[in-house]
Amino acid sequence: MILAIDSGTTGVTAIAVNDQGEIIARGYQEFPQHFPQPGWVEHNLEEIWSAVLSSVQQVIDKVGKDFKALGITNQRETIGLWDRETLRSPRNAIVWQDRRTTEILIDLENHPTYSKVRALTGLPLDPYFSAAKLRWIAKHEPEIWNEVIAGKTLVGTIDSYVIARATNGTHITDASNASRTQLYDIHTGTWSKELADLFEIPLEALPTIVNSSGELARTDPESFFGLAIPISGIAGDQQAALFGQTQFQVGGAKCTYGTGAFILQNIGNTPVVQTNGLITTVAWQLNGVRTYASEGSVFVAGAAVQWLRDELQLFAHSKEVEDLATSVPDSAGVVFVPALTGLGAPYWKPDARGALLGLTRGTSKAHIARATLEALAFQVRDIFEAMASTGIKLSHLRVDGGAAENNLMLQIQADQLDARIERPVNIDSTALGAAYLAGLGVGIWKSLEELKELNPIEVSFTKQNDSEAGYSAWKRAVQATIAFTEK
Repeated sequence: MILAIDSGTTGVTAIAVNDQGEIIARGYQEFPQHFPQPGWVEHNLEEIWSAVLSSVQQVIDKVGKDFKALGITNQRETIGLWDRETLRSPRNAIVWQDRRTTEILIDLENHPTYSKVRALTGLPLDPYFSAAKLRWIAKHEPEIWNEVIAGKTLVGTIDSYVIARATNGTHITDASNASRTQLYDIHTGTWSKELADLFEIPLEALPTIVNSSGELARTDPESFFGLAIPISGIAGDQQAALFGQTQFQVGGAKCTYGTGAFILQNIGNTPVVQTNGLITTVAWQLNGVRTYASEGSVFVAGAAVQWLRDELQLFAHSKEVEDLATSVPDSAGVVFVPALTGLGAPYWKPDARGALLGLTRGTSKAHIARATLEALAFQVRDIFEAMASTGIKLSHLRVDGGAAENNLMLQIQADQLDARIERPVNIDSTALGAAYLAGLGVGIWKSLEELKELNPIEVSFTKQNDSEAGYSAWKRAVQATIAFTEK
């Protein structure tokens, strides 16, 4: 068996996977979210570690602990600090959703390296990423930061923290997670001194960058259930999902429809830095060779359905949205722009707010439900329209996440992309990707080709509707929404 840990934003999932790639046991444990001020989001690292132990224990209770390898995947960009010796944290981790660092980025605008950040990292300057969060701590909590400068306190993303706790101190991260910090040069595959100087972060505090697969570390029995097994797979959650969807070929793409929607497309071994509102990131690094991906993030996807359920109370359970939306042939001209937390890629308008347009006296909750599913598909199409600038054509899209169970939404998506939409049997691609990387790293599976056979397609959707009217109305609605928030 392979053990995989998915340390997410709201909870930790652990799975056991056999050598056929089947999930044979699962555990899950939520952990608290902390909101010290509006716009601030924090996690207590001890609470994350407790959730890791609880979820793994649930798996052990079901199938024992004869594990040959451990894979780890994690929420990205969230950054923590911990003592080099005791592994205790002096403060909460700052979560990827946190927006407190806007002032830090403004303060850095006159620095000579500021204009080079996107070219070096493939990432726009945004509070989303890790480096500015560390700079905020240095500026506002100098007593903590002095310990970082002195070498007593280490910094790292959540994969590094989980590994440190499981191994009793090993300080590593893989290339995919390093590429989300805004301290990593995607061209050299190393920490950048220029970027570290920009954010005033000592390179010595950062973890060693390793491959995403291979015998990378070993668990400490006293710290981790009496187990001394190799940690042989590490990747950020969205990269792990791309790997779990076995999109190893250039052009291969996946979309995870969760709270948001995260789209990654494999662009091969050359990092093409984009200026079209998208991100260039490391997908994974195998045997020292990096594969890159083009990435676009939609902030609100499944969360829009939750909003209909919880705030508008259009239905009691999220799955009911499909039947409600199917009860009408179309949205009757209603367009929903679900910018409930701003607009992500390719617009990057954090101040945008949601809008319902095209309402009439005859508008029903069914029309609004259908417009919501259409909005999910339109937002994903926006990302692929921008990705077309790479010159890499989309032939098919693998899908996962909770909203990928909605057949109507996937049919609308196929209509919008004019590409085959494929939903595999197992849509838990994030944890599965960590397991695949771990199994590959210890030789349970010998090749990427072997992995492709493990998770067959359950159902596919192809284009059935040629109308462009809906998408055209969507583009106008987005521009109207943006115009509304501009002062």
